[in-house]
Amino acid sequence: MGKNLVIILGPTGVGKTELCLTLADLFHSPIISADSRQMYADIPICTAAPTPAERARADHYLVGNLGLDDYYSAAKYEEDVIALTRKLFAEHDILLVTGGSMMYIDALCYGIDQIPTIPDDIRKPLLERYETEGLDNLVEELKILDPVYFKEVDRRNPKRVLHALEVCYLTGHPYSDLRKGEKAERPFNIIRIGLTRPREELYERINRRVDQMVENGLIDEARRMYPHKGLNSLNTVGMKELFCWMDGALTPDGKPWTLEFAIEKIKQNSRIYSRKQMTWFKRDASTKWFHPSDIQAITDYIKEKTSC
Repeated sequence: MGKNLVIILGPTGVGKTELCLTLADLFHSPIISADSRQMYADIPICTAAPTPAERARADHYLVGNLGLDDYYSAAKYEEDVIALTRKLFAEHDILLVTGGSMMYIDALCYGIDQIPTIPDDIRKPLLERYETEGLDNLVEELKILDPVYFKEVDRRNPKRVLHALEVCYLTGHPYSDLRKGEKAERPFNIIRIGLTRPREELYERINRRVDQMVENGLIDEARRMYPHKGLNSLNTVGMKELFCWMDGALTPDGKPWTLEFAIEKIKQNSRIYSRKQMTWFKRDASTKWFHPSDIQAITDYIKEKTSC
């Protein structure tokens, strides 16, 4: 048997964690997270990070490994996971990767262009400008420095705009010049398994999961995070809505947000995000799709692919 990286992907709430733990037991494999938010140690409830009991069932990597103000990116994720595979494949033939962070999974499967790591002396001033000037001025600057990328970037996404400007400042070249779009070769086999459920079933699971997060202490977690609400790590579903409630935001009809309204917005935004994930993941024809309950079919597929 060669070395195999099995990626369990799918939308939020679909059941990736449960299935991956079952597969970890079966194949005696460690689990590498592909969830960009579960890496932040201070928000385990909001990110539905593996519990201590779940982490005791299998070795987990890249969970709770970052502080709130730590900088991280898809390029760094690719670098970290490739380094992990070199170590873990010495003892295992099958490694499991699971999560729903789309860019991270693509970076791992296909590589990301060799964009340099951005030092703090460039990153922080640009972030301060974004906070004081807003996004529009930075978008206009990007139009001048990199008109090619300006035409394709989501101009409402500050992370994308800021990163492109960071690269322009650091290298003196347009960001678009450094993106070659070449797929990286990997010294292991990649097996992509997608999990899907009928929409109503998935939405019901998402709603129940949010209610469970609230029962588990999500509100208190958000209160602890509130003093740091400007950090990018907290710009995530679950925190954003509760921060709006704490700030006294107004509903479309001019009434202050209630806690109940914020919780419903978390559910709604989680459902919206799940649709975006599925649209992204469905573009890759190499993914084999299963209902999470089809455990036998999934394990048979893995065994078939790993025996080639």
